[in-house]
Amino acid sequence: MIAWWDSLDTVMKVLYCMAIPATLVLVIQTVLSLLGGFEGGAGVDFSDTSGLSGDVGLDFDVDFDGGSDISELADADLGDGSSASLDGGNPADFSIASMFSVQGIVTFLTVMGWVSIASISAGAIPTIGIAFGCGVGLLTMYLAARLMFASRKLTENGTVDLRNAIGENGTVYIPVPAGGKGEGKINLYLQGRYTEASCINFGSEMLSTGETVRVTDVRNHLLVVEKDA
Repeated sequence: MIAWWDSLDTVMKVLYCMAIPATLVLVIQTVLSLLGGFEGGAGVDFSDTSGLSGDVGLDFDVDFDGGSDISELADADLGDGSSASLDGGNPADFSIASMFSVQGIVTFLTVMGWVSIASISAGAIPTIGIAFGCGVGLLTMYLAARLMFASRKLTENGTVDLRNAIGENGTVYIPVPAGGKGEGKINLYLQGRYTEASCINFGSEMLSTGETVRVTDVRNHLLVVEKDA
């Protein structure tokens, strides 16, 4: 081993010093990813009303007098001078910057190192071999970033889409005032799981706890319900 190492020139020694540690780190990252060690916490997505009680410090300026549109709920004051639109947006657009994560850099060093070593060992001059290795490494880093982005999008697709609740039946959990004068909550089976969702009722009678209701519409992340006939 020592004789082999001493037989290498400086360029090859540097490449091996990059490729071997990077490969070990990449293997560890891959194992941890498979075991869930690199799973990040789920971000808050207002489109998923499951488990949200509404007591999150949001101040709404809403005037229900004169039958004003409930869409005013779409603008929320977060209490710190900023505002948020409850459109369920959860931006995660792919960008070149997303390539330069720890995992992306380790992937680049691994591929670039071994490809450069293979090229030089096959007879390429060091400059050409390293340039070729860098090109393949950058391509691999880009493809890895795209793969991670695609996997995150698949995860986001599991978010509850309240539009799928239209036509479904649910049970009142918190009484729903009549005439759209306030919110209540219902429990319903949606997208393969039981979900608690906020709702409003434009009917003339309050919907009491335990009543069966039917979802007729969705307005600004509030289900519109009516008593099931």
